Amino acid sequence: MSRPMRIFLLAAPLLLSGCLARTAVDVVTLPVRAASAGVDAVTTSQAEADQRRGRQIREAEEREGRIARRCEQHPDRDACRNRPTRDEDEPAPRR
Repeated sequence: MSRPMRIFLLAAPLLLSGCLARTAVDVVTLPVRAASAGVDAVTTSQAEADQRRGRQIREAEEREGRIARRCEQHPDRDACRNRPTRDEDEPAPRR
């Protein structure tokens, strides 16, 4: 065997051991990562719940605004006849 080939064969286990160790760690931690991702996907944090609720409120307010503007332009529509007027929407003043 030639000298460079011997050096390579002696150095190969040292060079590959880090690679093999990293692969072993990846294989061992894979089920933990998968379970963690699954739990994270099905649970909702308080911050996510707050964001979702805020988005729902904002969308509802936008929808009400569109309906109110539409009713101001066409008050004779059936959907607009049963809606409270702008004065009735405002809360009574506090004493």
